[in-house]
Amino acid sequence: MHPEAQTAAVSRRHFLARAVKAAGSICAAGALAYWFYDPTGPGPAIEGPTTRGLPVFSIPGSATKMSIVRGADRIKTLQLALQAIGGIEAFIQKGDRVLLKVNAAFASPPLLSATTHPQLVGELARLCFKAGAAMVAVTDNPINDPASCFGLTGIAQAALAAGAKVVLPQKHFFQPTTLPKGKLIRNWPLLQEPFEGINKLIGLAPVKDHHRSGASLIMKNWYGLLGGRRNIFHQDIHNIIKELAMMVQPTLVILDGTTSMMRNGPTGGSLSDLKHTNTLIASTDQVAADAFGATLLEKPLSDLTFIAKAAAQGVGTADFRALQPVMISAE
Repeated sequence: MHPEAQTAAVSRRHFLARAVKAAGSICAAGALAYWFYDPTGPGPAIEGPTTRGLPVFSIPGSATKMSIVRGADRIKTLQLALQAIGGIEAFIQKGDRVLLKVNAAFASPPLLSATTHPQLVGELARLCFKAGAAMVAVTDNPINDPASCFGLTGIAQAALAAGAKVVLPQKHFFQPTTLPKGKLIRNWPLLQEPFEGINKLIGLAPVKDHHRSGASLIMKNWYGLLGGRRNIFHQDIHNIIKELAMMVQPTLVILDGTTSMMRNGPTGGSLSDLKHTNTLIASTDQVAADAFGATLLEKPLSDLTFIAKAAAQGVGTADFRALQPVMISAE
């Protein structure tokens, strides 16, 4: 990782200090940045030459795999889900440099299930190191103050305790990027720097309702890679999710439906918004993972058109049953 990225791997003390300082303003104004709607439509955010897109992180020639584990213990269900598709060693080998793309969008405690649960971050980082990973980094581009989001969600502490680095977004980490055949991601700032030197990518996201897209699952989680005035894409949310899924080809994805946010997403804020659906999904197919996630939210695929759009582009299959997922009960 470049020196700039290394400086962004901050210490526990730095996280907590910044989190405390920003917490008051976050509570008052955090949601406003998300709900703001810009009617002008997307356009070039920054000038300069368009960079290459992201590398392909999927494992060439490997069979598509998927497991679905029922249970309330996240660490146990994660371990079983990985074992069912060949173990972490099927994806992470000695010397790999791994990036975990989490959902750390809000300065919200884990109890509210608006962000990736820190237990999963810590355990997955630990498993990657056990498999021989040379480095594990954790990143996202939160809506609120990054240090506050990573601190108050518990993600920073869990990552650091496992020996992983936390890479906070900085302005120069974003580079203008164009997706070939894309209509929305054209010369748009993308969080590129954390991917430098990375050869494996794992996405971790919670199962949530979303007021515009209908659901926030794995593919919506890549939205956190966008910089600039990304809220303007809300008016074409299903197509931007599709294009992000076309751009990001992960090694593996983990979808956490242990507690699903059934309403008032993506921020939630009340325990009454949540339901214990006690399910965790591991898959190499992000479309299939989202299609199953829709069942936990009790939503038909017709309500989540980004899934069909991504499938039509060859990103994956919306028919998760065709993958014959391994079903396990940990209860």
